Amino acid sequence: MDDSSASAHPPPIVQLSAPELKALMDGGTRFELVDVRTDGERAFASIEGSRLLDEKYYEALLLLSRDTPLVLMCHHGVRSQAAAEHFQREGFRRLANLQGGIDAWSVLVDMSVPRY
Repeated sequence: MDDSSASAHPPPIVQLSAPELKALMDGGTRFELVDVRTDGERAFASIEGSRLLDEKYYEALLLLSRDTPLVLMCHHGVRSQAAAEHFQREGFRRLANLQGGIDAWSVLVDMSVPRY
């Protein structure tokens, strides 16, 4: 999630694999792990360190520096991609989408996280 572009166009949204996310977490990289799923989905399965994107958290994110790295996640990576595009329109420059979502995390990183 390097921000090496200073052009008029925003940097692309990085497509992050589950193992790449795990490596960032294990390496101590600081970022916001934003879960855009529903309360019910999150109650069933979650990634430690993630936060549900509710209204309060959304408002808090908008107060952060636009250089704050955000990693967005959902069930399969579709809703989180749309959310990443939304935050890109809000001016955030260091965005990543968890490819395959929590389902990929369950298969490739932590099989103790339930699949649904």
